[in-house]
Amino acid sequence: MRFNLPVVVSTVVLSLTSLVSGLGTSCSAPIGPGTAAPNDPYWLENIKHQGTSAFNSDPASYQVFRNVKNFGALGDGVTDDTDAINAAIAAGNRLTPAIVYFPRGTYLVSRPIVALYLTQLIGDAKNPPTLLASSNFDGIAVIDANPYIPGGGGAQYYTNQNNFFRSIRNFIIDTRLVAPERSQGTGIHWQVSQATSLMNIVFELSSAPNTQHQGIWMENGSGGFMGDLVVNGGKFGLWVGNQQFTVRNVTVNNAQTAVFSPWNWGWTFQRININNCQIGFDLLTGGTTEATQSVGAEAIIDADVNNTPIFIRSSAPSNGILAGSLVINNARLTNVQTAVGVVGGAVVLAGGTRTIASWGQGNVYKGTNANPTFTQGNINNPRKPSSLLDNSGKIFSKTHPQYANYALSQVISVKDNGAKGDGRTDDTAALQAIFNKYSGCKIIFFDAGTYIVTSTLTIPAGTQIVGEAWTHIAGTGNAFKDIANPRVVVRAGEPNSQGVLEISDIVFTTIGPTPGAIVVEWNIKQSYQGSAGTWDTYIRLGGAAGSNLESVQCPNSGAGGISNCYAAFLSLHIKPGATAYIEGLWAWLADHELDGDGSQGLLSLYSGRGILSESKGPVWLIGTGSEHHVLYQYNLVEARDHFMGLIQTESVCLLSD
Repeated sequence: MRFNLPVVVSTVVLSLTSLVSGLGTSCSAPIGPGTAAPNDPYWLENIKHQGTSAFNSDPASYQVFRNVKNFGALGDGVTDDTDAINAAIAAGNRLTPAIVYFPRGTYLVSRPIVALYLTQLIGDAKNPPTLLASSNFDGIAVIDANPYIPGGGGAQYYTNQNNFFRSIRNFIIDTRLVAPERSQGTGIHWQVSQATSLMNIVFELSSAPNTQHQGIWMENGSGGFMGDLVVNGGKFGLWVGNQQFTVRNVTVNNAQTAVFSPWNWGWTFQRININNCQIGFDLLTGGTTEATQSVGAEAIIDADVNNTPIFIRSSAPSNGILAGSLVINNARLTNVQTAVGVVGGAVVLAGGTRTIASWGQGNVYKGTNANPTFTQGNINNPRKPSSLLDNSGKIFSKTHPQYANYALSQVISVKDNGAKGDGRTDDTAALQAIFNKYSGCKIIFFDAGTYIVTSTLTIPAGTQIVGEAWTHIAGTGNAFKDIANPRVVVRAGEPNSQGVLEISDIVFTTIGPTPGAIVVEWNIKQSYQGSAGTWDTYIRLGGAAGSNLESVQCPNSGAGGISNCYAAFLSLHIKPGATAYIEGLWAWLADHELDGDGSQGLLSLYSGRGILSESKGPVWLIGTGSEHHVLYQYNLVEARDHFMGLIQTESVCLLSD
């Protein structure tokens, strides 16, 4: 079984000097490297599971963390574990979040694993388990994130553009027992939207000449981020159509086509490696109406393509007009006959063994001139500050920290140390005490729940936070009500602080109305490249149970008024002296409710501002989005040295208008 995942930066062995200033009062020394024994399971498996869903109708009985073996899965590679796995996912009132955990092993499945809304499927990060499709596998994919309803005329479980909050990580997905000619040999049906991620997954597919297997199938949606993936074999590595997506660090080996895209509005591929395929990117182009829309924009940055006859092929020539824009930046080709071509054989850009510094096809706008010039050829290579690059000259990137080699003794629980997370108790003092005590020498595990903050909570340098099923930290109360005197809910680092600060799987939010809330202020400066950042961490404002900013208070008619429906002053403020590596963040002011059956719940909410950066860099905003804020979604003020790709926005959404 191949597991040759090219992790760009693995879990970082922490620099002793970088954390000294951030050591908590209980710390005699920095945390250092992980101390787990080779055969120990991933610490997440054995930590005490006491997380709750604060606004579930019965939070005491609802189980957030589910180990599939506790539901009857054996993981022996022989027993059909499909029913047990799906039972683990579906148990309880599944309008609330869950982690479904897979210990090491091989799990044989004969039908799709149905990944419900608000679900994280997580394998052992030390020894990723295998999901093995049986020879008689029947279904759309090994994992299905949005099933089609049988006899439903195309209806599905979820509206694709609203299929938020889901993640799959740490698996080998093997379809090689499925006959090559059967399209049921698909790894993941990933028809999703924002606040979603795939990471640390290897797909093993049939490499037979007649193979119909594919790693990922995505027909539409509005995403999203995926990264640290390997696909071996298949007809298609990725078959992907979606409004927008960011793909980072993906390797496709020995597929017929690495990436096929029937349509999109805009995708960014950063750090893609293609080896021994027939075609790298196969793009359906030329559609100019809503009914015929095809690929709108493709940006391919830092690619390595080896022994592949065609790097990029479009279905139709552009003929001197915009018919799908394409930008290639820093693509290194080895034994590639055609760099850019058209179905039928026309060569637009010759291949060979070469590096394409910067090449584009599409409309170029200059200054304030609204009239573009069509370009098909070399374009100016943008200046890339060295602070944004790694030692190879590529845009720096860093894998989602999972602390796989750390022992359970190196992790502490906030609920074991006085925090409640029940959505009612003021946890400000308890959380601040935990940070002050353990930052720098323990990984701080935020058990699932909603932790109320009524004054500014400061996360000191040296802190590493891991949430459980998107733990919520919610600002509320009088401190955040004055729009003329806005106050910070969560401060990431004191001003002028430097060191490590890592946050993953957390949702920052408010319980409104909170017109004076600056949800997150980011002050921390990295001590080494990428030491300060967030992964799978979101800012969600309104639209959820317990937010006090739902359709009952703030219907789309506007009857709730402005003062009662004000969710935030500013979502994220990156300060001038800060640096940040932010991957997958979505700063969303809700325009509809997340809970319920989807038949109602449109909202009129208000948030002043989305993401403001005054940083002098480096800042990486990889796969981020900001939606529905009134004044701006992104605002860069005297900022420098930022890499932003892809960024997604939607303008203010006042449904009463």
